[in-house]
Amino acid sequence: MTMDKSPPAPTSSLSTNQVPVQKAKILVIEDEEDLNKLMVLHLKRDGHEPIGVTNGEEALSLLRDSQYQIVVLDWMLPGLSGLEICKRLNRKYPVLMVTARAEPADIVLGLEMGADDYITKPFEVPIFLARVRALLRRAYTAATSSEDIPLQIGELKIHLAAHKIFCGSEEVLLTPTEFKLLAALVRNSGRVLTREKLIELVQGQGVVVVDRAVDTHIFGLRKKLGLCSDVIETIRGIGYRVEAGQ
Repeated sequence: MTMDKSPPAPTSSLSTNQVPVQKAKILVIEDEEDLNKLMVLHLKRDGHEPIGVTNGEEALSLLRDSQYQIVVLDWMLPGLSGLEICKRLNRKYPVLMVTARAEPADIVLGLEMGADDYITKPFEVPIFLARVRALLRRAYTAATSSEDIPLQIGELKIHLAAHKIFCGSEEVLLTPTEFKLLAALVRNSGRVLTREKLIELVQGQGVVVVDRAVDTHIFGLRKKLGLCSDVIETIRGIGYRVEAGQ
């Protein structure tokens, strides 16, 4: 690997022969501290906002509290493995797996477990950054093509791609769990979602929701939505539904 500890002067991620990539929050999960710091350094120099952690438990804690555009993930971690983290993320975030396991069977397994791309150690910094940019372009294209148009249900306005909710002209601030529950209902508008289905849809995004805790989160969500709370309909004995927006 040519990960020089004295990296060359930074170059812009918006050079003339590249498709522009917006600044992104990136979670780097790598237990080798020197390599972790080096990847974080290069990502910062490429214009992003990376956060580095060295174990899976800390990573899942951060994913519970914040949103990230991409996860850079080592396979071999102490405690919770990279494969287990991939499984828990359940393809909710683009994942670039970075690992010394270079056998074809390992690469196939990593991709099948949810990684979107795979780079083996040792690697060249420009290749690493190019893979990150490619994943961000893909994620941005997918988001803007499907969820960039705001939805409106009565006075409730929902900007899924921007993670913003408004009741009338007032922005509603939700916790990550509340937002993901509302987003799951909106993405399935018109359909009744059981508690079990809601758990399935939001689990693995750094959120842990079990059984009747869904009701508690929905109660808190409705309270914050205020005058717009009636968009969430309770289907007694089954679950919840949001009617299709206009």
